[in-house]
Amino acid sequence: MIGVYDSGYGGLTILRALRHALGQYDFVYLGDSGRAPYGGRDVNAVLDFSEQCVARLFEERCELVVVACHTVSCTALRHLQRMFAPSSHSPRRVLGVTIPTAEAAVAVSAGNIGIIGTQRTIQSGTFVTEIAKLSRYRVTAHAAPLLAPIVEQAWEQTDIAKQAVARYVSDFKNVDTLVLACTHYPLLIDAFLEAVPNGIRILDPSDYVAERLAHWLTQHPGFVKQGRGSLDVLCTGHPDEFRQHGKRFLGAELPTVRHIAEERGRLAHRNEVQIVQGQVVR
Repeated sequence: MIGVYDSGYGGLTILRALRHALGQYDFVYLGDSGRAPYGGRDVNAVLDFSEQCVARLFEERCELVVVACHTVSCTALRHLQRMFAPSSHSPRRVLGVTIPTAEAAVAVSAGNIGIIGTQRTIQSGTFVTEIAKLSRYRVTAHAAPLLAPIVEQAWEQTDIAKQAVARYVSDFKNVDTLVLACTHYPLLIDAFLEAVPNGIRILDPSDYVAERLAHWLTQHPGFVKQGRGSLDVLCTGHPDEFRQHGKRFLGAELPTVRHIAEERGRLAHRNEVQIVQGQVVR
């Protein structure tokens, strides 16, 4: 099985492309919606949360985990790859979305690339570093901290969304390609198309990420066993809410969503969501 991990709903846009390209594989999706958003989090919190989420996916018997969240991929991927390094008894792998996204941007750009993402993604400087390895293209990167919450509220078709996108896009001068470096942003594509000047390409890297993973699997035959195209979904938030909102990102109904929650430093399955009121003593 292939695990796909995101801080919440956004990674379902990556999962949609992965399932379209690799429909013969079984997937487990984990959305850490109970602790989202990650974009403004301290880097150590991102490391802690990502460790727990990736560990949970390997416990679900995934052979490979794709970190679909750009914030985590830009800040914690190397840490996760070292922590969950393959061994003789566990040939597991952790892959991210940053390098495929950088490759896609260089492939389509004429030389001036814009990166728009969360505060943590932009502060990491990872996209600037990875693009510099591939080209001498100019890179302009700006954070857009309001956009993911707007999508979480299902406001992507409102004037608020259009105004926010237009304000952030105005920070980019003379770019020919604008990379949507947050998995929430594809739901704002109409607002982006309206805001950017003619001739600027808007790049949603989802399909390219799926293409690169398909290529990786051909280079590692048998690493992940093919299945029946099943999908299992886990979340740390409320399962009913996740299933309701998740279909906007996946473009299809989600199966039953199972609830997981942090208990003593790891994510464990729970039969029901605990609604906590008042003071808590542990």
